This record gives sequence, C-alpha cells and structure tokens, in this order.
Amino acid sequence: MTTQPTLDVPGDVLRPGDAGYDSARAVFNAMIDRRPLAVVRCHDAADVVRGIAFARDHDLVLSVRGGGHNVAGSAVCDGGIMLDLSPMTGVRVDPERRLAQAGAGLLLGDLDRATQRHGLATPLGVMSRTGIAGLTLGGGLGWLNGRYGLACDNLVAAEVVTADGEVLRVGPEEHTDLLWGLRGGGGNFGVVTSFGYRLHPVGPVLAGGLSFPWDVAGDVLRFHDEFMAAAPDELTTAVSLALGPSGAPMLSLGVCWCGSPDEGERVLRPLRAFGRPALDAITVMPYVALQSAPDAGFPLGMQHYWKSGYLRHLTDEAIGTLLEIVRGMPPGVSGIGLQALRGAAARVPVAATAFPHRADQYDFLILAQWADPEESARTIAWARESFAAMAPHLEDAVYVNNLGVEGPDRVRSAYGPNRGRLAELKQVYDPANVFRLNQNIAPAPSRPRAGRSAETPSGVR
Repeated sequence: MTTQPTLDVPGDVLRPGDAGYDSARAVFNAMIDRRPLAVVRCHDAADVVRGIAFARDHDLVLSVRGGGHNVAGSAVCDGGIMLDLSPMTGVRVDPERRLAQAGAGLLLGDLDRATQRHGLATPLGVMSRTGIAGLTLGGGLGWLNGRYGLACDNLVAAEVVTADGEVLRVGPEEHTDLLWGLRGGGGNFGVVTSFGYRLHPVGPVLAGGLSFPWDVAGDVLRFHDEFMAAAPDELTTAVSLALGPSGAPMLSLGVCWCGSPDEGERVLRPLRAFGRPALDAITVMPYVALQSAPDAGFPLGMQHYWKSGYLRHLTDEAIGTLLEIVRGMPPGVSGIGLQALRGAAARVPVAATAFPHRADQYDFLILAQWADPEESARTIAWARESFAAMAPHLEDAVYVNNLGVEGPDRVRSAYGPNRGRLAELKQVYDPANVFRLNQNIAPAPSRPRAGRSAETPSGVR
C-alpha cells in the first residue's frame, strides 16, 4: 500500500472524501473529471509558496485554479496538488489614480462591481462568471477592447510566486521582462496571486442585441463587416449564430458603445436599420448588466468542446461556409461567435506584449455545448468538421484562452512570433517547467538569471 505524503500547509486542504472536495475540483467544463491528491485552498501568497514547495519536494504535478473557466480544464490535475486561488477575492480601488488591485480568485463580475461604484472599469471579458486570472494572462478580449485595449494591456502590476518559491512584485520598474510575459503568456511563469489594473471612465453603455431573419444573414454579415471597418473605437460588436427556440438557424448581433449615448445612437442608426431586424434590444444600460447578460447561456454542469481561430477577411466564400455549418449544427445550445478585436487592441505593436494577435479581425469560436454525455460524439464531430471547413479562411493563429488540448502546433499558433522570447523568459523563471499544466511554453536553452531585470515595452498606456 502506498502511503500518501502529509501535506503541511496551513489553511484549507481537501482530500478525496472530504466535504467540499468534489465541488472544489469541479470546473466550468463538465467533461473534465480529474482527482487531485489534494486541493489547497490558498488565502495568500504564503499558502501558494508552501503548496508549490510540497509539490516540488514530492515530485508531484501541480495545477492552478483561478476561476476554473478554461475549456481545457488545466486547473485540475490527476494525483497531484491543485492550488485553488478562489478564496483570494480581495479588491481595492483607487479612484483618484484610476488603479485597482484584485485577488486572483475574483470573477469578472466581482471586479466590475467594485470599479463601477466609482464609474470606472478595466477591459475584461464578456461573461461575469469568468475568472480574471486566466482571462488576463491569456489576453482578455471584451467589450471595451476597441477603446481601451485588452485586459493584458491594462495589467500594470502583479504579485507572482515563482517555481522556486520567491514572491515577486512585478511592475513597470521591477521585473519588467516578467510583466511583458504575463501580458498574454498564460500561467507559464508563476502563480499570479494579485493583479494591478489601469482603470478608465465607463458609465452606462448603449448596448444590447439585434436579431435577424435567417434569409438575410449573409447580407447582414457583409454589411456589418463593412460598417465596422469605419466605426469609431467606442463601438465593439460580436456576431452570434445559433439555433433558435424553434430549431431554425438565427443570427444575432451584440453591440456595446462605451462613449456618449447620444453619439452612439447616431453611429448605430445605419446598423439598426439594415436587414429588417426581428428584434432590436439595444438600450442604455449599466455596464455590469451588459457583462452579466450572457451568463444564463452558459449554465454550470454543461460539457464543452471549442475550436477557434482568427478570421481576418470575411469573404463571400467564408460567409457561405459559415452559414452552411450553422445549418448542420446539432440541436441544443451550441453556437458560433465572431467577436471583434479592433481599435486600440489592434494597434498595439506585436512585440509590445506577449499577446501577438494585433490586427482588426474576428476571434472566431465554435462553441459546442451540451448536457447529455450520449450527445458527445455527435457534437464534437460537428465542431471538428465545421472547423476543418472554415480552416482555409482562418489565420495560422488562435486566441490562447479558447484553446483546448490540441497539440504543440496549435500552442505555437497561440503565441505566434513572440514564442521564442517567451521560451527564453520561461527558462529564466521556470527552467524545470513546474508550471506545465497550461498551453505550455517549453524553456529555451539555459540563459543567465540576470535576464530577469531586462526592460520591455509596456503596451497600451
């Protein structure tokens, strides 16, 4: 009989059979069913240090959970140590300096509510139950990206626990090489326990959705693409294609205007008048209401399989393929999304942050979602076949936060031209690849640790 090692970490430690163990290991994607040796519920950086040390000393695999929203399920490991950061939910807002400090266990809704009390926000994602940690470290594409960039562009400081147990204060004057890597390089370099964000004035937004009859879907996609090419930075949109309640295909268009509502009404008028929308639900609303609006469409306990890429050019051929794969969508709650990356987010130089995908384009996502495990084979097959059909129209690139377990070539596509520099940074901060349960960057050949203080561009200011 194998004797399990004693885990000497103060605070909450959950083992198989303990109350709360199963809920702690459950994540957003119900396809993930892994059983850690122990779940360490971390309340501060010191708990993280002890958890890492234990895993290292006993040669155990280590996983890190923030919000648990990642489709690949890399927050959970089998037979190793899972660091659960969800208790770390402290947040401080400095409205005068327009800065926020947020614990790694916060969800988007938590941070949005805290900053909106002061009429401020930082760009995050589009669903309030997403964790800020994984979202930010992978880039962070949301409704404010056209005006204020990505979440990672607004990351100005961090507290990071490294593989050898150091607690680093990272910022514009300390460990700037690491700050560069945290802006899109994922969880490859350490456990981020606190995030510092730049904030921006964001009041009520003119937002909501338009729904269109399927017979005009192609025309709407073309018009929307041309319309957005000349739209102001204050406007961000997202296209959604899915099966409606009747089982027939439908096209919806979500919008967010984060400037003056009166100006937004003028700018949006041509879009709202085109194509005979069956429903126009665009109105002035609190920003937090917009951020939580999609939550009901992603109930807990669902199984997920995603395929994603970047669509730079919405050609007639791409539109034809897109409409065809929607017609073959299996019944249920799956969907296809085209979320606009544009404006300020697109203008950041490729090398300024680890996130490399800087161009006006769509983040194209096939989001297969279902409840019954017996539907898995059919639903996954549809997603794979649909992605193969769209692949000729996509860039050799993918948003790392949408990436499942898809192999090293796809990981290389996620980091693009910044991959070599990220591998060098990995060698500096995690040469043994302790943090490997992620979209992993292998360490480059050994370099001196003096590289830790190298200066790097800081992206959007």
